[in-house]
Amino acid sequence: MSSTEIKEAVKNLSKTELVDFLDWLDDYRETVWDQEIEEDMKLGRLDHLISEAKKEFREGKCRQI
Repeated sequence: MSSTEIKEAVKNLSKTELVDFLDWLDDYRETVWDQEIEEDMKLGRLDHLISEAKKEFREGKCRQI
């Protein structure tokens, strides 16, 4: 199914179906985001950001909440 077909199908949903679909889509996007973050962590892509944040915390440039 193409994105154009999906868009057309979404246009034909009832209000209840649309709310259900949007709830599912939000959950799905969060799941995909979590998977991307986990993969980036495993590959070390976030190491520089973690190191920078720890350094700034030690230097008092941020505070723990």
